[in-house]
Amino acid sequence: MKKLVSIALICIVLIVGAVLVFRIMSSSLSITPTAGSSMSLEMIVSETLQAYGFQFTQTAANSIRETVSSNSLAVAVTQSVNQLVSSTNKAETSLPEEHYIWNIWGHHQYYPIGCEASAARDWASFYGVEMNESQFQFQLPISDNPDYGFVGLVTDPWGQVPPYSYGVHAFPVANLLRSSYGMKAKAIKGFTIDQLRAEIAANRPVIAWVIGNCVGGIPYDYVDKNGRHVTVAAYEHVIIVTGFNKDTIRYMNNGNFFDIPTPIFENSWKVLGNMVIILEP
Repeated sequence: MKKLVSIALICIVLIVGAVLVFRIMSSSLSITPTAGSSMSLEMIVSETLQAYGFQFTQTAANSIRETVSSNSLAVAVTQSVNQLVSSTNKAETSLPEEHYIWNIWGHHQYYPIGCEASAARDWASFYGVEMNESQFQFQLPISDNPDYGFVGLVTDPWGQVPPYSYGVHAFPVANLLRSSYGMKAKAIKGFTIDQLRAEIAANRPVIAWVIGNCVGGIPYDYVDKNGRHVTVAAYEHVIIVTGFNKDTIRYMNNGNFFDIPTPIFENSWKVLGNMVIILEP
């Protein structure tokens, strides 16, 4: 019996000693992965996106979704429910120094790369036209050229360029809003910042094509299977511009509002050619 007790005590001492050694080593060593360590595809994608300042969420199938990306120059703001009038009451025809549309609200898009249908729904709702986001999405024509239709699958990851899943530009969206929803939607490329401000000053929100959460991007000339050229860019995204002052632009992205310096907004907006959808008066 004494022999068994002695063996048990020796085992306990050895275990306690091992724990103490492990704690000492853990506190003194900083373990980091080496260049040769293996990383999963998910980890590589995550680190790449973080390096470019993007955030992402995942669907049940672990696909990357368009979301509110991290842009330190875009300041999140909250619009008060009781602010239902413009911040200026000037009657002049010249542009006011500032103007905000307060009675507009949005939601988070349903599909991973379905920002266009989501923004169209929120924009139409502002004008009293209600629609089903999924129905609108699948009413869009399909093409390998975003100027003519939706490119790819709306459930695919965000951030690709044609011929891979990408999204759609302004013209097919405006055409659908006109033909099926009776709205005087007009798609325009080459819109100016003063034209944009004029629309906002007239209480008409504007759908605008940018990159991510108004970050920079690189335009790419793509030639579709019919030989037609179109400018595309990775992380193409759609926002709704709702206000401005002399220094900033306010926009709604997936139901969240942001103020961003005007030059930073313009830098992102110009990548796809200052493309917008407006409502003709």
